[in-house]
Amino acid sequence: MQCRIGCGACCIAPSMSSAIPLHPFGKPAALRCLHLDNQNKCAIFLQPERPQVCHGFQATPDTCGSSREDALSLLSEWETLTAPTK
Repeated sequence: MQCRIGCGACCIAPSMSSAIPLHPFGKPAALRCLHLDNQNKCAIFLQPERPQVCHGFQATPDTCGSSREDALSLLSEWETLTAPTK
């Protein structure tokens, strides 16, 4: 499966626990990554500073569904299910 150009769900829904450029303390879930432009495209996609976690994400029907809305919903649900308990 190819990523949907302009989706951006993987850059919004999940948290990132490690530091990434512009997010020195990581990124909380549901916060839009500061590297997303107005068209929901990653501004550092082809840059060496793009985080490994981003390189490793693979779009699949299980994670992205059939639309951007599906992707946001599915990734948000996975975030909730895998979040550490307090």
